[in-house]
Amino acid sequence: MLKDFNLSSIKLTKYLFFTGKGGVGKTSAACATAVSLADTGKKIILISTDPASNLQDVFNTELDNKGVAIEGVPNLVVANFNPEEAAAEYRESVIGPFRGKLPDAVLKNMEEQLSGSCTVEIAAFNEFSGFITDEKTAVEYDHIIFDTAPTGHTLRMLQLPSAWSNFISENTHGASCLGQLSGLESKKEVYRNAVENLANKEKTTLILVARPEASPLNEAERASKELQDIGVNNQVLIINGVLQEHDDYLSDAIYHKQQNALMHMPNALKDIETYQIPLRPYNVTGLENVRSFLKDNNIKYSGETLTVQDIPKLNNIIDDLYNSGKRVVFTMGKGGVGKTTIAAAIALGLAKKGKKVHLTTTDPAAHLKLVIDESYGITISHIDEREELEKYKETVLSKARETMGDDDLAYIEEDLRSPCTQEIAVFRAFAEIVERSENEVVVIDTAPTGHTLLLLDSTQSYHKEIERSQGDIPESVSKLLPKLRNELVTEVIIVTLAEATPVYEALRLRDDLDRAGIHSKWWVINSSFYAANTTNDILKVKASNEVQWINKVNEISKGNFAIIEWTPEELKGEKLNALIK
Repeated sequence: MLKDFNLSSIKLTKYLFFTGKGGVGKTSAACATAVSLADTGKKIILISTDPASNLQDVFNTELDNKGVAIEGVPNLVVANFNPEEAAAEYRESVIGPFRGKLPDAVLKNMEEQLSGSCTVEIAAFNEFSGFITDEKTAVEYDHIIFDTAPTGHTLRMLQLPSAWSNFISENTHGASCLGQLSGLESKKEVYRNAVENLANKEKTTLILVARPEASPLNEAERASKELQDIGVNNQVLIINGVLQEHDDYLSDAIYHKQQNALMHMPNALKDIETYQIPLRPYNVTGLENVRSFLKDNNIKYSGETLTVQDIPKLNNIIDDLYNSGKRVVFTMGKGGVGKTTIAAAIALGLAKKGKKVHLTTTDPAAHLKLVIDESYGITISHIDEREELEKYKETVLSKARETMGDDDLAYIEEDLRSPCTQEIAVFRAFAEIVERSENEVVVIDTAPTGHTLLLLDSTQSYHKEIERSQGDIPESVSKLLPKLRNELVTEVIIVTLAEATPVYEALRLRDDLDRAGIHSKWWVINSSFYAANTTNDILKVKASNEVQWINKVNEISKGNFAIIEWTPEELKGEKLNALIK
């Protein structure tokens, strides 16, 4: 039995960092901790650097990056950085001096190099490093709480001495982090102190937040190991959303599924002090709910009503894909929203209509074959992310070794650990598979982001402008980009959940695609309690609180969305038929 997350029984350091996958409840836990401590008379500042932050909604207060006192909580100040804006300012500070001096194609390449998630994270770290190193702030506040911690990858980038060499702005190989740190020479000392403070267990506690599900627990393990590798060892784990009261078929099934995930949680997490927060049925907005979050269920039904009369089902999407003759179909969304299941169901639905279908994924092949196999009239392949990444890394490093010393190679190696680099490596393998769309429909689980597409495209332009051999783009990729931008051929299905963070993150994905010129018409809201019948008090209230997010997706998608109800059993094989009827 896990202990409840009770602040009075936990040793708290000066700096508290909350981190975890999108949608696990980082912001809720960070806000509730900040308010609870402030209510005991402690002076608290809460700082968010999350691009999907809804802190303004949580406190119903206009926030800025300096800090705003919260009415009703006398000892609390909240600062909300907009990392996208910070990244834009930073990007311009790096590129501005070259405008009018370099060709447009080169500038376009530089801009896209500095448009990825790693730039946003470094820009965010640039903002909050001041708070973790500022002595005045440390004296003024009893606790400084951060919603969203930097990843181990970002911190390692900041530690590398070669990151400060001229090499950064003079070389490019197609990986997305290259050049992120150019222009930050003056920050070296601040960053060094910030990383030292993060690793000081007397000053800092890293609070990993997860849900009692396999995917968020695996992500927590990855983050934990990454940060331990650079000396951030003072870690605590919170399992958020643990269902405790189960009294009908649906709640029983959820309870047993959660307990099974906890029983089989990754070994690396088992040595970390672990606490739980029960599943709360409400959105954590408004001081009443924030104060309740660590204490009670505060059961209240949402007064919002559904703005749509007839909600489409997945078969409506399949019909549209079939009738419009789409050849390439991506399912896209954050980890844990059910992309693989949706991709398998779409592939099966199109095959049943007589289409020749190929389904591919970057998930382990065994996992996909547990969901569906070739006996259902489709062909299946698997792209091994690790294998593709190693091949790509070796291509880049072998060329780099010809001209670079050890320090610069260390920087290149860290650069290649970027999640965006993996996307590019995998995308090269996707390119070969998508060529099959000449003769069949290709359904791809886990799509590249718009940033990856633009990066490949801008690097292509850059290569035409400057003769360079590093990071050459294969012809299959060059041919692929126009195909992906052709809405008569390609469709991206955005998969989300009826909750704040997954919807906001899905919106960012859509904006990313728009930027890259990729068409996306349909959305899928997966694992909905609203669409499932339950008599359990907690789940009924949770279902009512989904309504505002269903309405939001209806508005964003202009009515082009489907809802899939939460089911206790794994949707695979014959059970996929239930999704497409």
